[in-house]
Amino acid sequence: MESASAGLDRPRVLIVDDEQFIRDILADFLGMEGFAVRTAADGTAALTELKASRYDIVISDLKMPRMGGIELLDHIAIAAPNALTVLMTGFGTVETAIDAMKRGAYDYILKPFKVDEVIHVVQRGLEKQRMAAENLRLREALSLYKVSEAIQASLSLEEVMQALGDAALTEIGSDLVSTWLDSGEGTLVERQRLVASPERSLAPPGADLGELDPRAFMAHFQADPLLLEHSGNLERFFAKQPGSPAVSLVAVPLKMQSRTLGFIAGVSFGPSRRFDEGQRKMLSIVASRAAAAIENAKLYEDLQATFQQTIEGLAKAIDKMDRYTAGHSGRVAIYASYLGKRLGMGERELEIVRQSALMHDIGKIGCVMNLNKPGKLTQDEYEIFKRHPGFGRDILDPIKFLHPLVPGVHLHHERWDGRGYPLGLKGNDVPIMARIIAVADTYDAMTSDRAYRRALPHDVAIGEIERCSGSQFDPDVSGVFIEWLDEFREELAAMGHKIPE
Repeated sequence: MESASAGLDRPRVLIVDDEQFIRDILADFLGMEGFAVRTAADGTAALTELKASRYDIVISDLKMPRMGGIELLDHIAIAAPNALTVLMTGFGTVETAIDAMKRGAYDYILKPFKVDEVIHVVQRGLEKQRMAAENLRLREALSLYKVSEAIQASLSLEEVMQALGDAALTEIGSDLVSTWLDSGEGTLVERQRLVASPERSLAPPGADLGELDPRAFMAHFQADPLLLEHSGNLERFFAKQPGSPAVSLVAVPLKMQSRTLGFIAGVSFGPSRRFDEGQRKMLSIVASRAAAAIENAKLYEDLQATFQQTIEGLAKAIDKMDRYTAGHSGRVAIYASYLGKRLGMGERELEIVRQSALMHDIGKIGCVMNLNKPGKLTQDEYEIFKRHPGFGRDILDPIKFLHPLVPGVHLHHERWDGRGYPLGLKGNDVPIMARIIAVADTYDAMTSDRAYRRALPHDVAIGEIERCSGSQFDPDVSGVFIEWLDEFREELAAMGHKIPE
């Protein structure tokens, strides 16, 4: 194996031919054109060279001892998948050369050849590679932009994790993606594990992909923030070794300033898929955006938890007002959530309906009177009672994050026929959450004990809601409630809830 010229930045060409004269001629002329050239006497020697160094183009004779050009072509697809292959052949084997192009060769050259023709083929091949690399960079930049937008636009931890994992799976080309986050107790837990589809995966079908060891990754990151390694050095990163040896591994820490939130790792199990520095950089950029989004999502989760605790606390405050109303807000929330689901509401809308139902009587705090005294309310007392929806709005209004709950709290005593209060709204002018809460509130009020009467039987309460459908209640809402209530009562009973007789 001879060396005609060397150079790290110049395009690299490997010439494979069993005739030394041809190897020398091509090496000399291509070297004078500025290429870094090495030569091999046959396919076997060429494979050794390809495993040792990177090459842009391989120019190979078709007929050679030990390993010919066709067999070499198959091996190049695995050993150097990014290299272009040009075959040299005599006049009698043109059909074979054309067949080789169908199997992945870039071009062929007829012997005897002109050196200028060879140089032209090489230059054209390098230009094709340059254009392909430029297109790949543009696609990667576009993918990076789309992934970053998706990550930064979400306050859902699961959505951020999914976008990050999908990027490592598809854009980086991993067979396995594993994301680990701080548990909050000083340990790392695997929050996401994604495996490439059978069509994309290079791992053997059904192979055990093993379990990563987070301690090994964190120990590495303490010394070096970069992690890009290949077969022979990967066993230490697995707590449980995979059934098929890992070929390549890339990982980056998820960091917010000096604090490490966790890390994401991609693993390849295919000999032809080895991660490179460009892929590591892309994963690093995505991970840096994801780290900020993960931190924001966690803060948002904490805010949501505080939000939920505030609502639960206020609901308990309402229940403490009178022993007869204890549990009423929670039951109304259960009925309202079920009804909203049957009406086709999405998860976000359902949660607002549930929270609003929990808060629907918060305004009673402002009614300085015993609303559950024995006997009927006086007219003055009833007028005070009618003010509780407005009080509820006033209580929630200064709390910005409770604003979505206000329509249900303020308007749950409006009627379908317009004879309700406090605004006298009619029909669809009453917000749907208020129409839902109105039905749920009335049913639970009728089927619960109060100071002035015993609970009404379930059938009597249903008959009353049916009678008032179209006047007090939206007929579509009350109709769905009546239609599905028996089924829901069975579900509640199965979960251990006490249901009206």
